[in-house]
This record gives sequence, structure tokens and C-alpha cells, in this order.
Amino acid sequence: MKYTGSCLCGSITFRADSVKWCGHCHCSLCQRAHGAAFVTWVGVSADVASFEGEVHWHASSPDSERGFCPACGSTLFFRSKRWPGELHIVRANFDAECVIEPRAHGYWETHVSWVDYKDDLPKKVSNDG
Repeated sequence: MKYTGSCLCGSITFRADSVKWCGHCHCSLCQRAHGAAFVTWVGVSADVASFEGEVHWHASSPDSERGFCPACGSTLFFRSKRWPGELHIVRANFDAECVIEPRAHGYWETHVSWVDYKDDLPKKVSNDG
């Protein structure tokens, strides 16, 4: 199956031939980069993903980068030495409504208190692995 998506303005499009996992990230860097309580990421193998358009990369930490559209500002991608060979793509930017269901909450120790989480997904802290 082919999975496709784009940024808000359509200047950047992406495609992945398969997906590996999906999860909610509650780390403070995701919160600030997206202006949201958490970000839902889809993990793909970098070798099955491609994108067209001018992606700008920002070094958000010593080991990680976030890819965004310089035209509309959409943050689309995340890559890190911590997860070599993977590209993480924001689930909300996929064309298909339901690409894959989230399986966990990550970095739970920094979740915001003003959202009521009603799911039964595992809540992992950063040292859970």
C-alpha cells in the first residue's frame, strides 16, 4: 500500500510504501514545534519514504532534526540518530484519515495537565526505551 500526504500549502508532498508504528509524543520539543499538547507520529523506514519539494531542516537537539515547509510552516518530519534509518511523519498530514492507529503515549512525564486522555494506551516515560 502507498501512503501519501502533504504540507498545508501542498508545496511538499511525501510518500511511504509502508508504515511501522504510530504513537503520541508528549515531549516538550514536540509541544513547542507544533504548538500543541502532543504530536502523533507515524514511523517509517527511511528507505521506503520519499518527498518532493524544498524541505528545510532545523536541528532541534544535538541528535535530531525537524523538517518543515518554508512556505507555509507545516512541520512534517522528524529524524534522529536515536532511531537511525527511520523517518517520522506527522500523522495529521497524511491524505488517508486512518493510516495506522496510535499504540502508545511517549514522554508521558511531560504531558500537559489540561487535556483529558480517555484511552487505555500505554503511557511511557522517556527512559522506558
